[in-house]
Amino acid sequence: MPRQAPRRARPDWRGWQFAGPFAAVFAFVFIAPLAYALWLSLFQNRLVGGNRFVGLENYRTALTDPQFWDGVLRVGLFLLVQVPLMLALALIAALAIDSARLYATGLFRLVIFLPYAVPAVVAVLMWGFIYGDQFGLTADLNAAFGTHLRPFAPDWVLASLGNIVTWEYVGYNMLIFYSALKTVPHELYEAAEIDGARGLQVVKAIKLPAVRGAVVIATIFSIIGSFQLFNEPNVLKPLANNVINSYFTPNMYAYNLSFAGQQYNYSATIAIVMGLITAVIAYVVQLRGTRREDR
Repeated sequence: MPRQAPRRARPDWRGWQFAGPFAAVFAFVFIAPLAYALWLSLFQNRLVGGNRFVGLENYRTALTDPQFWDGVLRVGLFLLVQVPLMLALALIAALAIDSARLYATGLFRLVIFLPYAVPAVVAVLMWGFIYGDQFGLTADLNAAFGTHLRPFAPDWVLASLGNIVTWEYVGYNMLIFYSALKTVPHELYEAAEIDGARGLQVVKAIKLPAVRGAVVIATIFSIIGSFQLFNEPNVLKPLANNVINSYFTPNMYAYNLSFAGQQYNYSATIAIVMGLITAVIAYVVQLRGTRREDR
């Protein structure tokens, strides 16, 4: 009897039926805008000649643009001060709730998380009127106690923004850390109790190692959020008596270049450069964090 050739397996497309809708949306809302921004960054719209291909000239301009680097350094300083403080407060709150030594821990957790549920623009406007030294709570305090508090002064405006961002996101990061703490097996606590560990010893030996991965994730999210700082300074700009300028942060600079200056090509270049800077820093933090976790 002659041998029959084996039948070729028919391709199975059932996996794509599940992944296809996500892949299409991802390509439409992420890949396509990114590709379009890259394409825009390679051109310049000139009065004579119209939209012309200039290659990497926009990138060379961005790398020597003092206004752009002024904004980068400002958000870098903001990141170095605000992010560790915010994460430390969130970790302390998570440890306090997990310790089971607080009364009404559910209410305590809700109160800390509640600012994150407030829309960002509403929160910034609220704090803007609190900071107002001519019309807000700060003005009332100055009148009552004879002080000269000026949260919108050039030397204090970055700290004022940091206070707003910290107030908004401490609860969000607290939930990340608290969720990581709830995954710790109860047997570890029983073993630590048998060994005589108490209080801070348990925190140092069990709880802090358990949240190390969550701290890395929260740090990466916070770095990305810091470099994307836009809502808070942009909303406070009319209230800050021209202390916050159009290039206060890189995102504000790109926004004003595009919508006020009609420089879409250079605005796309600024956005791409900032995306690369953010990606590199976030990757370095992730790499260092995972190495420590592996140890």
